[in-house]
Amino acid sequence: MVSNTKLHIFFFLTLFIIFVSFATNSYADDPRFLYQVCSKYRFISNSTYQTNLHTLLSSLSSQATQNTQFFNNTVTSKNHSEPAYGLYKCRGDVPSSLCSSCVENATQSLSTNTECSFSVAAVIYYDECMVRYSNHSFFSTVTLAAGYVLASPTNMSNKESFNRLLYETLNKTADETSVKKFATREAKINIFQNLYCLAQCTPDIDERQCRSCLDGLINSDLPRCCAGAQGGQVVYPNCVIRFEIYPFYRSLTTPPTPAPVSSAKTAESKNGRSRTAIIVVIPIVVLAIVFATCFYCLKRKARKSRANILLQENFGQESTTLEGLQFDLAIIAAATNNFSHDNKIGKGGFGQVYKGTLRDGRDIAVKRLSTSSTQGSTEFKNEILLIAKLQHRNLVALIGFCLEEQEKILIYGYVPNGSLDYYLFGNQEQKLSWSERYKIIEGIALGVLYLHEYSRLKVIHRDLKPSNILLDERLSPKISDFGMARIVNIDQDRGITKRIVGTYGYMSPEYAMLGDFSEKSDVFSFGVMVIEIIIGKRNAESYESNHDGKGLLSYVWRQWHVETLLTTLDPYIKEKYSQIELIKCIQIGLLCVQENPNARPTMARVVSYLTNHSIKLPSPQEPAYLSYGMDQISVAQQGSSSGQSASSSKPYSVNNMSISISIPR
Repeated sequence: MVSNTKLHIFFFLTLFIIFVSFATNSYADDPRFLYQVCSKYRFISNSTYQTNLHTLLSSLSSQATQNTQFFNNTVTSKNHSEPAYGLYKCRGDVPSSLCSSCVENATQSLSTNTECSFSVAAVIYYDECMVRYSNHSFFSTVTLAAGYVLASPTNMSNKESFNRLLYETLNKTADETSVKKFATREAKINIFQNLYCLAQCTPDIDERQCRSCLDGLINSDLPRCCAGAQGGQVVYPNCVIRFEIYPFYRSLTTPPTPAPVSSAKTAESKNGRSRTAIIVVIPIVVLAIVFATCFYCLKRKARKSRANILLQENFGQESTTLEGLQFDLAIIAAATNNFSHDNKIGKGGFGQVYKGTLRDGRDIAVKRLSTSSTQGSTEFKNEILLIAKLQHRNLVALIGFCLEEQEKILIYGYVPNGSLDYYLFGNQEQKLSWSERYKIIEGIALGVLYLHEYSRLKVIHRDLKPSNILLDERLSPKISDFGMARIVNIDQDRGITKRIVGTYGYMSPEYAMLGDFSEKSDVFSFGVMVIEIIIGKRNAESYESNHDGKGLLSYVWRQWHVETLLTTLDPYIKEKYSQIELIKCIQIGLLCVQENPNARPTMARVVSYLTNHSIKLPSPQEPAYLSYGMDQISVAQQGSSSGQSASSSKPYSVNNMSISISIPR
């Protein structure tokens, strides 16, 4: 039997949760972003479609200011080519001013968001509205794709009875929605709790389509994501359902149904007793809520104050732009099952890496700086400041970070296939085909080109290597680990540092010897990777005597020079491969690792070599070779006309921050 103390605690916590839920989800004045989906298909810059799309998004934003909750439009050119179709829909209880603000934010985000740049179709969800566009007409058609689910991390104690009430209430809400296209409904869970439900369909679909769309959400998506949870929502372009145990929507104009009046004396007697009980209970409830609110507000204020102080101490003026990326430690601990060993997927000098799942369903990779380590603090700050400002499909996505209770944590989008290093040099059975290797080379080149020329910042990575290239579910490469990266001025060609950081085997001669880094030092690292991807061996390893001890680059150059390249291939390239592509890639790699930085191509030139088969490539000069000892790096110049060689040595630093997800799950 449960003790009275436990019942009191349960009663107090229930009231606390109800009030906190209400307080943290009160009606905001600003739209709240939820999710977006962008098509992988792209349109051409400055095309007719881009012009039509820009006009379309402007028309949606303009129409939202006219107190219109739903609007669709088609924009096409004078000759009716490349039309752009789009619509917006605001939640039925949202006031017109907030609807207008939400649509304006959504269209602006679609216009400027790097992730959706040049996508032929996209949909963006806010709590208050949804905006969608495409190059194909989707009006009056139900789309059960590009959806979004979100479930509360807290479950109801009485799951079975709650689920019965939930599905009954949602179906009644859906019945009303199919006619009105928007409806809300309230049901009583117990004496202390109510259930609040909302459903909505876009007005361009008919009654049957709306009910069918909602049926799919209620009977298929909802059980998978939110069964037994205290709240949840399923959002698709044409229909939405949401439920909570607090009133999350604004009250509608329909007056409440009056309670029936009983004339029987027994009923009057019961009502009298009920009123007496209410008079006694209400003050207790109010006091409990007041105490809970004060405790919660004080604790939250103290935690937020500590977090802001830490943010200001670490990032100074940049702290205001990073507030939206801060995560509470409790959320990260819950996502990783309190940093469980079963969730651990990698480690390094920086600390441990864990896989986790946020409550919105997103898989994440969590890099946790070891609290006992003094390494990585500078790199931690550098990586946050850099990646927060960079967005490209070939760069790993930074979701956020945590600075709390002496923890330093980086949170990335999870990349399921681990690192390129693992696929090239690991013991796994699956090896990369030639087409996969060529795709990876192209993707890395595009990512580095973005860093050098197309991002808002000009970035020199300084630690490009296979273990810092992660592969997603389609084996598309994502450049990671920006702790050693440096920002330079847009018109700056090079920089010099006294602290040599990086990984031996991938550092250019001028950087290893003199600390002279530039775009061309990244080009050198890229060239080494290209050759490793094709040959399947590490540049920094010891080689057989027929390599003359000069390393992989020198060996491959000689094979290219005598036209026996095909003997050097990774034996795992078993499929039919393009000999032209393969020889071209080796030649690009050799061009990138030339001793003279000025002789190396830019990444823009490398990308043009890879994408344009008609360009004739120049002949590469013999590369410099670097020999690596435990205490020094020596760089020798090859091929001098006098036959002499010059060498220099310099202590080196190795990037202790780099961590790769070593084993894909």
